[in-house]
Amino acid sequence: MITLLDGWLKGGFRHGVHPPDHKEATASHPIRRMPFPDEIVLPLRQHAGAPARLLVQPGQRVERGDKVGEAQGYVSVPIHASASGTVTGVDWWPHPDGSQAEAVRIAVDPHSAQIPRPRLVPRWDDLNPDQVRDAVKDAGVVGLGGAAFPTHVKLKPPEGMAVETLLVNGAECEPYLTSDHRVMLEHPERVHFGIRIMMQCLGTSRAVIGVERNKPDAVARLRATIPDDLDIEVIALRVKYPQGAEKMLIKAVTGREVPSGKLPIHVGTVVQNVGSIAAIAEIFETGYPLIERIVTVSGPGVVRPSNLLVPVGTKLRDVLAFCGGLTPDAREVLMGGPMMGAPQGDLDAPVLKGTSGIVVLTAAEAKPTRVHPCISCGHCLDACPVFLNPSLLGKEAQAGRYGDMVEHHLMDCMLCGSCSYVCPSNIPLSQMFALAKGAVRREQQRAKEAAAADGPGGGKAA
Repeated sequence: MITLLDGWLKGGFRHGVHPPDHKEATASHPIRRMPFPDEIVLPLRQHAGAPARLLVQPGQRVERGDKVGEAQGYVSVPIHASASGTVTGVDWWPHPDGSQAEAVRIAVDPHSAQIPRPRLVPRWDDLNPDQVRDAVKDAGVVGLGGAAFPTHVKLKPPEGMAVETLLVNGAECEPYLTSDHRVMLEHPERVHFGIRIMMQCLGTSRAVIGVERNKPDAVARLRATIPDDLDIEVIALRVKYPQGAEKMLIKAVTGREVPSGKLPIHVGTVVQNVGSIAAIAEIFETGYPLIERIVTVSGPGVVRPSNLLVPVGTKLRDVLAFCGGLTPDAREVLMGGPMMGAPQGDLDAPVLKGTSGIVVLTAAEAKPTRVHPCISCGHCLDACPVFLNPSLLGKEAQAGRYGDMVEHHLMDCMLCGSCSYVCPSNIPLSQMFALAKGAVRREQQRAKEAAAADGPGGGKAA
């Protein structure tokens, strides 16, 4: 059993940064449902793992909640139509990560009531863990905090590894974002119901919800609604970035450190975002799949900051238009928060399952683009929460020495952006590391394919 030590709660984790949270613009704004747009665009690549396999053809009628893509493999989930209408095409479409992705385009029926087909609601308490996992996978649930890792995978720990504690991530440490805050405040019973389902599926009797202290109303609401028969503790955490990262949250709450290359389960913990847990509850309340999500639209560059319930696949331009559009001095649109969010070059890119926020910055807030040489000040070393040497890694990245970067633990980097935030030379360290990690993974994949080709049955003589 994990013991929660007050000393750890006071100390949290070492390093990290304290950017202004800027949550006041939307923290008190209740969730509103956004009207359906004229067109929905659903990329088949919306989650970690294999993209979904296409199931529909142009001209086909789909109802809200119908599958348009099927999961390919275990680490994959299906994609569902978030609005009733007609499939107008399957095209390569701008993806929020800056690439192009195969996507299903749906012309939304303006006369439809947009009520999903009646569905059989699973009786979760009559299901065994495998059946619960299957229901979660079929609903297309992924991590809603940004990583979009398929949730059903987390519900099945490796053989021989026991889950001591379910750790619910309500930190929401990214500036501007308040979607998780509103979920905890407006739907605490749903959060607790999702926890109940996960605890039974994982075979654990204890859950801890970690919430940063800048959300005292959410802490109070969650504590007041804890069911009498569940062992759930709500912990108010120090405000610090990147506390929402799994390893940092585990360290702050339990005092345990997840070793390099290992997962939370290696220290007896499964971490799940609070929004994802609420989505699990919704499956067993309504039977509906994950077809909409709560998105914070904020920043000084948007006219009416809001917390919106948005159909997955809604274009950025439609969301921003509903919020009054951009201010005259708007300069940069980010998918996600300002620390880890991706700048958008095309407002036709759609909201994905993992889109927690859309932040619009003006010229006054956007980071200067001029980069200066590294002055070896060491600020990035003091900021890195996993104790890397970002300065050294940055120089190796500029030289293309990816092998050296791997030796210096590049793959442990969480891409949290703390090093970039504190760099006085404006060096885009986090972006450089993301590119380097991509190059390393591609090289590893090529090596794996070459080894398979040279092995037994690979077509080459011994």
